[in-house]
Amino acid sequence: MTPAGDHLAQRMLEKRAPGGYTRGPVTPPDTGPSGPKERPTMSIMSDRWIRKTASEAGMIEPFVEKQTREGGISYGLSSYGYDARVGDEFLIFTNVDNAIVDPKSFAENSFVKRKTDVCIIPPNSFALASTVEYFRVPRDIMVICLGKSTYARCGIIVNVTPLEPGWEGHVTLEFSNTTPLPAKIYANEGACQFLFLQGNEPCETSYADRAGKYMRQQGVTLPKI
Repeated sequence: MTPAGDHLAQRMLEKRAPGGYTRGPVTPPDTGPSGPKERPTMSIMSDRWIRKTASEAGMIEPFVEKQTREGGISYGLSSYGYDARVGDEFLIFTNVDNAIVDPKSFAENSFVKRKTDVCIIPPNSFALASTVEYFRVPRDIMVICLGKSTYARCGIIVNVTPLEPGWEGHVTLEFSNTTPLPAKIYANEGACQFLFLQGNEPCETSYADRAGKYMRQQGVTLPKI
């Protein structure tokens, strides 16, 4: 085998972790004074791990063990992630009072509150909501959120900042309507997918350790300083 082929074969090897799930490809070793040293890796966690951790540690509540549609937008456990639902409480931004959106001093007259099964976001506007599910993030896990393709294909963008190790609460969701038309968001249906990434070791300081300001947030939560 050529050196290039040998290098490719090494990268394609898979390392098995306790429990039988794949931790990812073996990366080429670093070379130091003491010889080759394996680089630390970050792994995306499988449906088996998500189900087990949800069951044993309450990582996601309520937890749906398989993809569910029921005539709507799908939610529940997927191969390497979890599709969460959006709740029925929305804060829809409006410029009726010419309010300024200031993250350091958030004015409540910049939005209207609605509790509804279908939220209509005005053209080029924005709404806040929260997940039906309550999350408890393990100390060695970072959670990333991606939007659902059903909404993305309609010009609706879902934005969520990462869920940090040790954080827990309902996730505040940000929906942006990038189109020149009104857009619908359906409550209690799938809105976004969460991916669970495991670090090479538990973090030294978690979100809970530093008493983060959004710890254990309930429902839609506005910016805090």
